[in-house]
Amino acid sequence: MKRTPDYTTIYQDDQIVVLNKRSGLLIAADRYDTEAPRLDLEAEKEFGKLFAVHRIDKDTSGIIIYARNPEAHKALSLQFQERQVEKTYHCLVHGHPLWTELKADLPLLPDGDARHRTVVNKKIGKPSLTEFRLLGSCGPFSWVEAKPKTGRTHQIRVHLAENKFCIVCDPLYSGNQKPVRLSEIKRSWRGDEFEEQPLLSRLALHAYKISFNHPVTGERLTFTAPYQRDMDALRKQLAKLYDVDPLKE
Repeated sequence: MKRTPDYTTIYQDDQIVVLNKRSGLLIAADRYDTEAPRLDLEAEKEFGKLFAVHRIDKDTSGIIIYARNPEAHKALSLQFQERQVEKTYHCLVHGHPLWTELKADLPLLPDGDARHRTVVNKKIGKPSLTEFRLLGSCGPFSWVEAKPKTGRTHQIRVHLAENKFCIVCDPLYSGNQKPVRLSEIKRSWRGDEFEEQPLLSRLALHAYKISFNHPVTGERLTFTAPYQRDMDALRKQLAKLYDVDPLKE
Protein backbone atom coordinates (compact mmCIF):
# COMPACT_ATOMS: atom_id res chain seq x y z
CA MET A 1 0.00 0.00 0.00
CA LYS A 2 1.29 3.45 -0.93
CA ARG A 3 2.48 5.44 2.10
CA THR A 4 0.63 8.64 2.91
CA PRO A 5 3.03 11.60 2.68
CA ASP A 6 3.69 13.47 5.92
CA TYR A 7 2.27 16.67 4.42
CA THR A 8 1.28 18.53 1.29
CA THR A 9 1.72 22.27 0.81
CA ILE A 10 -1.43 24.35 0.46
CA TYR A 11 0.20 27.80 0.42
CA GLN A 12 3.55 29.44 1.07
CA ASP A 13 5.14 32.89 0.91
CA ASP A 14 7.97 34.65 2.72
CA GLN A 15 5.92 34.95 5.92
CA ILE A 16 3.84 31.79 6.31
CA VAL A 17 3.48 28.17 5.27
CA VAL A 18 0.11 26.40 5.24
CA LEU A 19 0.30 22.60 5.23
CA ASN A 20 -2.08 19.63 5.17
CA LYS A 21 -0.66 17.01 7.53
CA ARG A 22 -1.36 13.32 7.88
CA SER A 23 -2.67 11.78 11.07
CA GLY A 24 0.00 10.58 13.51
CA LEU A 25 2.35 13.57 13.36
CA LEU A 26 3.04 16.05 16.14
CA ILE A 27 3.25 19.63 14.89
CA ALA A 28 5.95 20.59 17.44
CA ALA A 29 7.86 19.15 20.41
CA ASP A 30 5.78 17.26 22.97
CA ARG A 31 6.81 16.77 26.59
CA TYR A 32 5.09 13.37 26.85
CA ASP A 33 6.40 11.83 23.64
CA THR A 34 9.81 13.22 22.77
CA GLU A 35 10.53 10.53 20.15
CA ALA A 36 7.28 10.85 18.15
CA PRO A 37 7.50 11.94 14.48
CA ARG A 38 7.17 15.72 14.05
CA LEU A 39 5.78 17.71 11.17
CA ASP A 40 7.87 20.81 11.87
CA LEU A 41 11.16 18.89 11.63
CA GLU A 42 10.14 17.32 8.34
CA ALA A 43 8.83 20.55 6.84
CA GLU A 44 11.92 22.52 7.92
CA LYS A 45 13.94 20.38 5.50
CA GLU A 46 11.99 22.11 2.73
CA PHE A 47 11.18 25.55 4.16
CA GLY A 48 13.88 26.32 6.71
CA LYS A 49 13.14 27.39 10.28
CA LEU A 50 9.42 27.30 11.14
CA PHE A 51 7.55 28.71 14.14
CA ALA A 52 4.40 26.98 15.41
CA VAL A 53 1.52 29.38 16.06
CA HIS A 54 -1.20 26.85 16.91
CA ARG A 55 -1.61 23.13 17.49
CA ILE A 56 -3.81 20.31 16.33
CA ASP A 57 -3.80 16.86 17.92
CA LYS A 58 -1.22 14.36 16.71
CA ASP A 59 -4.01 11.98 15.65
CA THR A 60 -5.90 14.71 13.77
CA SER A 61 -5.19 15.27 10.08
CA GLY A 62 -5.51 18.54 8.22
CA ILE A 63 -4.55 22.17 8.07
CA ILE A 64 -1.75 23.76 10.04
CA ILE A 65 -0.06 27.18 9.77
CA TYR A 66 3.58 27.92 10.51
CA ALA A 67 5.26 31.32 10.61
CA ARG A 68 8.59 31.67 8.81
CA ASN A 69 10.08 34.43 10.97
CA PRO A 70 9.66 35.84 14.51
CA GLU A 71 7.62 38.86 13.34
CA ALA A 72 5.05 36.75 11.54
CA HIS A 73 4.99 34.39 14.52
CA LYS A 74 4.16 37.25 16.87
CA ALA A 75 1.42 38.65 14.62
CA LEU A 76 -0.25 35.26 14.07
CA SER A 77 0.02 34.22 17.71
CA LEU A 78 -1.78 37.43 18.68
CA GLN A 79 -4.62 36.61 16.29
CA PHE A 80 -5.06 33.20 17.90
CA GLN A 81 -4.89 34.75 21.35
CA GLU A 82 -7.55 37.32 20.47
CA ARG A 83 -9.71 34.68 18.72
CA GLN A 84 -9.60 36.32 15.32
CA VAL A 85 -8.87 33.00 13.64
CA GLU A 86 -11.81 30.85 12.50
CA LYS A 87 -11.21 27.09 12.45
CA THR A 88 -13.51 24.44 10.97
CA TYR A 89 -13.15 20.70 11.50
CA HIS A 90 -15.02 17.74 10.03
CA CYS A 91 -15.43 14.48 11.91
CA LEU A 92 -17.30 11.20 11.66
CA VAL A 93 -19.06 10.06 14.82
CA HIS A 94 -20.88 6.94 15.91
CA GLY A 95 -24.66 7.34 16.05
CA HIS A 96 -27.17 9.98 14.99
CA PRO A 97 -27.43 13.32 16.81
CA LEU A 98 -30.97 14.53 17.39
CA TRP A 99 -29.71 18.11 17.14
CA THR A 100 -28.93 20.07 14.00
CA GLU A 101 -26.75 22.53 15.90
CA LEU A 102 -25.17 22.30 19.33
CA LYS A 103 -23.13 24.68 21.47
CA ALA A 104 -20.87 22.93 23.98
CA ASP A 105 -19.40 25.21 26.64
CA LEU A 106 -18.10 22.85 29.30
CA PRO A 107 -14.93 24.09 31.11
CA LEU A 108 -11.93 21.89 30.32
CA LEU A 109 -8.80 20.90 32.21
CA PRO A 110 -6.00 19.51 29.99
CA ASP A 111 -3.89 16.62 31.30
CA GLY A 112 -6.58 15.89 33.85
CA ASP A 113 -6.10 12.15 34.33
CA ALA A 114 -3.46 9.42 34.25
CA ARG A 115 -3.83 9.03 30.46
CA HIS A 116 -3.13 12.74 29.91
CA ARG A 117 -6.69 13.27 28.73
CA THR A 118 -8.55 16.54 28.94
CA VAL A 119 -11.43 16.37 31.41
CA VAL A 120 -14.42 18.52 32.30
CA ASN A 121 -13.76 20.39 35.53
CA LYS A 122 -16.29 23.00 36.58
CA LYS A 123 -14.09 24.30 39.42
CA ILE A 124 -10.72 24.91 37.76
CA GLY A 125 -11.35 24.09 34.09
CA LYS A 126 -10.77 26.82 31.50
CA PRO A 127 -13.76 28.27 29.63
CA SER A 128 -14.18 26.34 26.39
CA LEU A 129 -16.70 26.69 23.57
CA THR A 130 -17.30 24.55 20.49
CA GLU A 131 -20.12 25.03 17.98
CA PHE A 132 -21.27 21.84 16.26
CA ARG A 133 -23.45 21.35 13.20
CA LEU A 134 -24.82 18.08 11.85
CA LEU A 135 -23.79 17.65 8.21
CA GLY A 136 -25.72 14.42 7.68
CA SER A 137 -26.21 10.86 8.90
CA CYS A 138 -25.18 7.77 6.97
CA GLY A 139 -25.80 4.25 8.21
CA PRO A 140 -24.36 3.86 11.71
CA PHE A 141 -22.43 7.14 11.45
CA SER A 142 -22.91 10.90 11.16
CA TRP A 143 -20.73 13.66 9.72
CA VAL A 144 -20.36 16.62 12.05
CA GLU A 145 -18.80 20.06 11.56
CA ALA A 146 -17.04 21.54 14.59
CA LYS A 147 -15.96 25.15 15.08
CA PRO A 148 -13.88 25.54 18.25
CA LYS A 149 -14.00 29.09 19.54
CA THR A 150 -11.30 28.37 22.12
CA GLY A 151 -8.16 26.30 21.71
CA ARG A 152 -8.07 23.70 24.48
CA THR A 153 -6.28 20.39 24.02
CA HIS A 154 -8.65 17.70 22.63
CA GLN A 155 -11.50 20.20 22.90
CA ILE A 156 -13.67 18.84 20.08
CA ARG A 157 -13.21 15.24 21.19
CA VAL A 158 -14.12 15.94 24.82
CA HIS A 159 -17.10 18.18 24.04
CA LEU A 160 -18.53 15.50 21.75
CA ALA A 161 -17.86 12.70 24.23
CA GLU A 162 -19.56 14.64 27.03
CA ASN A 163 -22.62 14.92 24.75
CA LYS A 164 -22.60 11.13 24.22
CA PHE A 165 -20.98 11.11 20.77
CA CYS A 166 -17.58 9.64 20.09
CA ILE A 167 -15.45 10.17 17.01
CA VAL A 168 -14.80 7.04 14.99
CA CYS A 169 -11.51 5.29 15.94
CA ASP A 170 -10.74 7.69 18.80
CA PRO A 171 -8.09 5.93 20.92
CA LEU A 172 -8.62 8.17 23.96
CA TYR A 173 -12.26 9.20 24.28
CA SER A 174 -14.18 6.36 22.62
CA GLY A 175 -14.98 2.89 23.87
CA ASN A 176 -15.17 1.80 20.22
CA GLN A 177 -11.82 1.99 18.43
CA LYS A 178 -12.73 -0.63 15.83
CA PRO A 179 -11.56 0.25 12.30
CA VAL A 180 -14.23 0.92 9.67
CA ARG A 181 -14.44 -1.84 7.06
CA LEU A 182 -16.46 -1.79 3.86
CA SER A 183 -17.76 -5.30 4.61
CA GLU A 184 -19.52 -3.96 7.70
CA ILE A 185 -21.38 -1.14 5.96
CA LYS A 186 -22.07 -2.57 2.50
CA ARG A 187 -24.58 -5.41 2.48
CA SER A 188 -23.61 -6.68 -0.97
CA TRP A 189 -19.89 -6.84 -0.18
CA ARG A 190 -18.32 -9.95 -1.75
CA GLY A 191 -14.63 -9.61 -0.91
CA ASP A 192 -12.25 -11.81 1.05
CA GLU A 193 -12.62 -11.07 4.76
CA PHE A 194 -9.06 -12.24 5.42
CA GLU A 195 -7.57 -9.92 2.79
CA GLU A 196 -9.74 -6.87 3.47
CA GLN A 197 -7.97 -3.67 4.50
CA PRO A 198 -9.87 -1.16 6.70
CA LEU A 199 -11.14 1.99 5.02
CA LEU A 200 -10.18 3.94 8.14
CA SER A 201 -8.24 2.86 11.22
CA ARG A 202 -7.30 6.23 12.79
CA LEU A 203 -9.10 9.14 14.42
CA ALA A 204 -11.78 10.44 12.01
CA LEU A 205 -11.11 14.11 12.74
CA HIS A 206 -9.83 16.51 10.09
CA ALA A 207 -8.90 20.19 10.36
CA TYR A 208 -10.72 21.22 7.19
CA LYS A 209 -10.65 25.02 6.94
CA ILE A 210 -8.98 28.06 8.51
CA SER A 211 -9.42 31.81 8.09
CA PHE A 212 -6.98 34.44 9.40
CA ASN A 213 -5.37 37.74 8.50
CA HIS A 214 -2.04 37.71 6.69
CA PRO A 215 0.62 38.84 9.21
CA VAL A 216 2.02 41.53 6.88
CA THR A 217 -0.67 42.57 4.38
CA GLY A 218 -3.64 42.13 6.74
CA GLU A 219 -5.60 40.46 3.93
CA ARG A 220 -8.17 37.95 5.15
CA LEU A 221 -7.12 34.50 3.93
CA THR A 222 -9.14 31.28 3.89
CA PHE A 223 -7.67 27.87 3.11
CA THR A 224 -9.17 24.39 3.00
CA ALA A 225 -7.35 21.07 3.33
CA PRO A 226 -8.62 18.12 1.27
CA TYR A 227 -9.39 14.99 3.27
CA GLN A 228 -6.52 12.53 3.55
CA ARG A 229 -6.72 9.44 1.32
CA ASP A 230 -8.18 7.10 3.97
CA MET A 231 -10.85 9.49 5.20
CA ASP A 232 -11.75 10.45 1.64
CA ALA A 233 -12.14 6.80 0.64
CA LEU A 234 -14.58 6.35 3.53
CA ARG A 235 -16.42 9.55 2.58
CA LYS A 236 -16.87 8.33 -1.00
CA GLN A 237 -18.15 4.93 0.08
CA LEU A 238 -20.62 6.41 2.56
CA ALA A 239 -21.78 8.95 -0.05
CA LYS A 240 -22.33 6.15 -2.55
CA LEU A 241 -24.28 4.03 -0.06
CA TYR A 242 -26.29 6.69 1.75
CA ASP A 243 -26.23 9.75 -0.56
CA VAL A 244 -24.74 11.92 2.19
CA ASP A 245 -21.55 13.87 1.48
CA PRO A 246 -20.07 16.40 3.93
CA LEU A 247 -18.28 18.14 1.05
CA LYS A 248 -21.42 18.62 -1.05
CA GLU A 249 -23.98 20.21 1.22
